[in-house]
Amino acid sequence: MASDNWYKVDNVAKVFLATVTKRDPRTLRVSCTLKENIDPDLLKEAVLSAIQDRPQVQVRIRRGVFWHYMEDTDIMPEVTEERDRICPLLYVPAKASLHYQVTYFGKRINLDMFHALSDGTGALEFLNIIVLDYLKLRYPGKFTDVTIHSGASADDLNQDSYRQFFENFSLSMGNTQKKAYHPGGLKLPYDQLQFFEIHMPTEQMLPMAKKLGVSLTSYLGAAWMIAIRNEMPPRRRNTPVTISLPVNLRNYYPSHTSRNFFNNVDVTHVFEEDITLDELAKEFDVSLKAQLSEENIKKQMNDFETMEYVAPVRAVPLFIKQLTVRRFTKISEKKVSMVFSNLGVQLPPAEVADHIENYSAFCSSNNLFSTMTGYKDDLILGVSSPYVNTGVVKNFVRGFSHSGIDIRVYATEVIG
Repeated sequence: MASDNWYKVDNVAKVFLATVTKRDPRTLRVSCTLKENIDPDLLKEAVLSAIQDRPQVQVRIRRGVFWHYMEDTDIMPEVTEERDRICPLLYVPAKASLHYQVTYFGKRINLDMFHALSDGTGALEFLNIIVLDYLKLRYPGKFTDVTIHSGASADDLNQDSYRQFFENFSLSMGNTQKKAYHPGGLKLPYDQLQFFEIHMPTEQMLPMAKKLGVSLTSYLGAAWMIAIRNEMPPRRRNTPVTISLPVNLRNYYPSHTSRNFFNNVDVTHVFEEDITLDELAKEFDVSLKAQLSEENIKKQMNDFETMEYVAPVRAVPLFIKQLTVRRFTKISEKKVSMVFSNLGVQLPPAEVADHIENYSAFCSSNNLFSTMTGYKDDLILGVSSPYVNTGVVKNFVRGFSHSGIDIRVYATEVIG
């Protein structure tokens, strides 16, 4: 399995590698549901074709003395019917395996990927390549001239964009946020996660945000805050509720990388006084837009990347670095109530759109985590939770149901 081609992992990947657990294996899932049942044999061919466009996924992660690294591998992907949990464990140190898998169930194609390989944007592009190659095989000659590929070179796709666009040494005094309220309680047994898929019509949701002059992300982020507040004991109402939002840095830098390239910004509110969803959505939107300024995003990235260049840190052995990363990650997680990731409206080529029903996404987590994807008139939230208590999700759904939204919810079963 040895290869002459090896690559450094990016700084975000280093965090994921240091913090893998059985409950949170740092795996993301993106799925595409077609309008007809999947042919397993054609899907296998499609995956083998797709990795010719995205050889960046054909790697094994290895441990070095100071950092992990990736090397090319000739291990071939297998395609099976879905039987495992959503977001399974895909990285085991010293085990020779791929760090992604493709499964199917009924009409749905699932791509599970270890987050150290890519972020949601990169995973969705790889999934769309698989879907297009599958449809080309399913309908010979129909999509011959259709392509998903961005036209980026292999070097651009494999680029560590954090390093490429790092500008100035900058190191802030650290995150001064207070510990946030965690709407949890007892966790599920056997390191389980529970997953909820929430569907809402975009044509009903978008006007509600537009009426207030806020983004849909801000409106739903505020709705999650209200859902969390309604689970808070009155004596805890002075504890901040903080929503962390991943930001796609490709919107700020000319990057075509298929690897990780995102930062997180946090929006916080303390429920010391009564506030309506509309009022909170406006406050949320103002705070989010201020943090999404180009100047702020670039400074945040420089802060994050600066540690890579600190000589004493670079010389520390890997196991000590990992212990340090775990400690600081645990501290950071205590300052976040929930993560809310907007993966955007999915726009596959018009020629294949009629064959696609919808998209969805999930991410493993030690805390509440919600993704958002949009396709045509279907707005889908994929929620993962490690908790027995499902109160926050119920509050969120009931709030929109009582407002007249045609909302549908699906949930996985868990072992009691």
